Amino acid sequence: MSRIAARLVRRAPVAPGAWAAALHPVLARVYAMRGATCIEQARPRLAHLVPPDTMGGLEDATRLLAEAIAADAHIVVVGDFDCDGATACAVGVRGLRMLGARRVSYAVPNRMVHGYGLTPAMVDELAPMAPDLVVTVDHGIACHAGVGAAKARGWRVLVTDHHLPGESLPPADAIVDPNVRGDPFASKALAGVGVIFYVLLALRRRLRDAGAFAGGEPDLSTLLDLVAVGTVADLVPLDANNRALVAGGLRRLQKGQGCPGLRALIEVSQREEARLTTADIGFAVGPRINAAGRLEDMSLGIECLLSDDLERAREIARMLNEINGERRAVQQQMVDEAERALARVELPGGALPATICLFDPEWHPGVVGLVASKIKERLHRPVVAFAPAAPGSDLLRGSARSIPGFHVRDALASIAAVRPGLVERFGGHAMAAGLSLRAARVDAFRDALHEVAAGHLTPELLQAEIHSDGELAPHELSRACAEALRDGGPWGQAFPEPLFDGEFRVLGTRIVGQRHLRLDLDLRGTRLNAIEFGGAEREPPGQRVRIAYRLEPDDYRGGDAIQLVVAHREPA
Repeated sequence: MSRIAARLVRRAPVAPGAWAAALHPVLARVYAMRGATCIEQARPRLAHLVPPDTMGGLEDATRLLAEAIAADAHIVVVGDFDCDGATACAVGVRGLRMLGARRVSYAVPNRMVHGYGLTPAMVDELAPMAPDLVVTVDHGIACHAGVGAAKARGWRVLVTDHHLPGESLPPADAIVDPNVRGDPFASKALAGVGVIFYVLLALRRRLRDAGAFAGGEPDLSTLLDLVAVGTVADLVPLDANNRALVAGGLRRLQKGQGCPGLRALIEVSQREEARLTTADIGFAVGPRINAAGRLEDMSLGIECLLSDDLERAREIARMLNEINGERRAVQQQMVDEAERALARVELPGGALPATICLFDPEWHPGVVGLVASKIKERLHRPVVAFAPAAPGSDLLRGSARSIPGFHVRDALASIAAVRPGLVERFGGHAMAAGLSLRAARVDAFRDALHEVAAGHLTPELLQAEIHSDGELAPHELSRACAEALRDGGPWGQAFPEPLFDGEFRVLGTRIVGQRHLRLDLDLRGTRLNAIEFGGAEREPPGQRVRIAYRLEPDDYRGGDAIQLVVAHREPA
């Protein structure tokens, strides 16, 4: 299966305005093209966070938690089986203990046993723990049956979540979710870990007002390393509020002040703490935490994040690294099978349908989201991939990944409204969602998704675009510029890492690591090294190429060395 050719589009230049003389002019141009007109917008600080008291539900939530702490009640934090859910669980447990809770435990659903979130099956699993208060993190807003089952047992329930709610809310004692309709909180992009962090900030203030910290107030900023990792890994937009949170966490990690679990994961990922970036979190640290929930039990990932013993954390990190290796192998096999299946669904003339729906009874439910993401990246179409919820089950778990302009969670809501009962459960965001349905209904779902998409997906939306920040002059291709760009983040969703483009003369190429292409390029007399990961599998370049690239320091060669990391290549 070939990749859909992307169109390279330059962002409209924006006058950078007045910046401090110390700021590299290329970085100033990049900031301006992302809408930042001053350093406070480009690099928001923790002091500029949206105040916690503007978030709905915090009064009820903090009252529940304060009463539980005062009564020495048993609080059980129920996480989720992805990186956001695991870091949110660790923040909840660590934060509540810092704020005086003595009886705090955690639990996390097993994907294959309990399904997603606080289900009735998960409530049954919690029963021997005899919780007085259940706190959900990164889920719960769609868990009506599970919350009801917990309430029927006499437990109190606090839901903290960031997913979009349905038409009704679960019967919890308190709900904190900035995406509940009418919630006044200005930053709707918080990840689940960000929501529970805000709950803890508000709880600390409540306890402070009650005179609970005679011996000194706990420093919740020590949790920002976990907040940063969960926020980046969940691919939520890095608006100003999230950038402030992530930057604060990155600073701690770069100084070697992260919790032992994250330090061990950085180490086993062969990354350097002092130079850690959001890309390192997204491509190295986060996947190793996620791997536990995809193939095994996320309890292992959470145990790593809660460990205060560095040697124990290293031991768990090595286990997570091995599981991640297994995950990559399973993922590659499933992607290969998906590509073979797609070869059978091409339309006349080699065209592809506007939406892709894939199912294989041998696939693993923990990896279908990664498969959907890979196929979406290659074909630039909304993709839904299904696998049995358990071996031999006719209940399927599906993961959807979408493209800009097509809100996949709203599409699932439209299908549920028009064809009641077709989708049993669903939830998620604009770009990613999860659902469950019966195997016999896959074809009906495929047709329904195509019908919904037909009214929204235009040829323009189905054309993949790569957005460039323009061309760099030879004198700007320097180590100083590369370091300024690297350190100018955090970069991520909705605040993308700088990407430049230009035409180069090809002096030579060679294959490295079997799959990658090393290029020796010339730009008006300036000789440059470039690397295209996976480029050996494409047609070799001609004498001139146009590339889109990231400018990075080449720490392997050291000194003033730089390299261009090729994100897109086409004939000049």
